Amino acid sequence: MMIGRPLWTQWTLTPTALLALLLLLLCADRTTSVRTRQCSDSLQRILKLTRLAQKESADLIKTYKASQGDLSDVFCQASLQDVPEPAISGLELPERLESVLDHLRDFLPHLRRVYEQQADLQAPGGPLLSQLDRVGQRGRGLGSLVQAFYRDAFPNLQEPARGPEALEPPAQNVFQQKVYGCVVVKTYKEFLTNVARELRSIKSKVCRGRGSFTSS
Repeated sequence: MMIGRPLWTQWTLTPTALLALLLLLLCADRTTSVRTRQCSDSLQRILKLTRLAQKESADLIKTYKASQGDLSDVFCQASLQDVPEPAISGLELPERLESVLDHLRDFLPHLRRVYEQQADLQAPGGPLLSQLDRVGQRGRGLGSLVQAFYRDAFPNLQEPARGPEALEPPAQNVFQQKVYGCVVVKTYKEFLTNVARELRSIKSKVCRGRGSFTSS
């Protein structure tokens, strides 16, 4: 009876095949390195913009207090239920990025409302209105970058639904408007601080190339 060739000899690679396999592995390694670098660069751009937005929001708080007269420090110590929370929620990375997006979308209508209220209280062309407008624009730009990163990192997941574009606020007197505005800008600055911390964590621990984003 004839005995077949040993199984291992059937898988012996010729020099040409071995070279092709090594080139394939090298290309795969380079592809992974490129994706990891792209991920890191993308997050670095988002983090840079977040830090800029954080600084501008801190400057906005100072300008806001200076424009509101006496008791401005008291205004910012209030707690309002209809203002978004600054904390980022979720256990896994997709959930936490969704939380960042949701909060950004929730804050933008509030910032717009503060701008509209202060436009009735401040002189046209004043520093407060220009800073409020800049902070709002920066928030929209930050949201676009985070959204693009989410799409690239998790192409198989459904994108978070958009929140309301406008608010239907209750009537507020001038004092209530001043309190509301200060609470919004202060809480938004706290939120941006949390976003910057979150992005640093993602950049240092999570970003390992497309398709391998994990929260470990």
